[in-house]
Amino acid sequence: MSNKKIKILRIINRFNIGGPIYNATFLTRFLSDEFETLLIGGLPEKGEADSLYILEEYGINAILLPELKRNPNVISDTKALKKIKEIITEFKPDIVHTHASKAGAIGRKAAFDMNVPVVVHTFHGHVFNSYFGKAKSELFKLIERKLAQKSTGIVAISDLQKKELVNTYKIASENKVNVIPLGFDLQKFNHNLSEKRKNIRKKFQISEDQIAVAIIGRLAPVKNHSLFLKTVIKLKGKTRKKLVFFIVGDGELRAEITKKVNDLIKMDIDIRMTSWIRDISQFNAGMDIICLTSNNEGTPVSIIEAQASQVPVVSTNVGGVTDVMIDNETGYIVPKNNARIFADKLLILIENEALRNEMGQKGWSFVKERFHFERLVKDMENYYKELLA
Repeated sequence: MSNKKIKILRIINRFNIGGPIYNATFLTRFLSDEFETLLIGGLPEKGEADSLYILEEYGINAILLPELKRNPNVISDTKALKKIKEIITEFKPDIVHTHASKAGAIGRKAAFDMNVPVVVHTFHGHVFNSYFGKAKSELFKLIERKLAQKSTGIVAISDLQKKELVNTYKIASENKVNVIPLGFDLQKFNHNLSEKRKNIRKKFQISEDQIAVAIIGRLAPVKNHSLFLKTVIKLKGKTRKKLVFFIVGDGELRAEITKKVNDLIKMDIDIRMTSWIRDISQFNAGMDIICLTSNNEGTPVSIIEAQASQVPVVSTNVGGVTDVMIDNETGYIVPKNNARIFADKLLILIENEALRNEMGQKGWSFVKERFHFERLVKDMENYYKELLA
């Protein structure tokens, strides 16, 4: 294989905002010249932000597959399978690498049917809890076990996720799962912070004496925005500091959350909904604290980006959170669904500017090398070569 490039067909669920899109983008763009990569994926669903501008930013021409839809559908799934097989016939990949569950199911089936030499799948999160009822979750576990059995390799994005895949849900054997944390273009988050802060606070009319607290993510049940709203209510009257809260994102619960937010505004709480913000590195710089209230996560990108922007974090203890931040050092990790403890920790940061600054600086030191895309690319190249060998 010395002169011939190693061809990789990379398949992602859909081009919406989130960790998988950055992972797929950097692995498509920055692998060494030994590799040639073709990226394909579905379109964002209603209420999701389109992330095609990220591909543009990094000069990637991807193939769009409108047939690759989020929910199971016999007609669109069959069409997607057929299309992927046609692409495999034409491109002749040495490796098919799928990202996230839907692409993982259809993409791997196509690769197995077409006898692709190496088939790899990355679990970005998983749908085994907090997403569906018990029966559906069991069915997904069964499907994933069958797919994992036939896969050449499985990538987990954190040690905790590997433990869940191997021990908790018994999806794959330990020797088949390799941990490769996500990687990001973090430099832009840490660049020109004071100038960006000034611009954002001017844009959103945040006065210098206001503490700005944000939550960033899809407006979906698993993100548990109601915990954020309960926490906001608990803080009322607890501090003399002026507070402003931001809910950044969009999704299926928009109407429901808007209604609750309007009730809070009537209580004289300054809380705003912004929908998706394209350049989150600009926005983060204007914030003082960033929150995550999810019931389940893979590797929460918003927490990594917050720390890269030198903003401390308060997060629920779910999924890979403990792998991407240090409790009591770069922020606070609290039990899930506990508004009282969440509010208590948030209050400590609201009252203490020096602590916010100290945790912010520690956050940047913690994430800058660990989650940089150069490390991700190097790890993945080594893994590909190992699997091909």
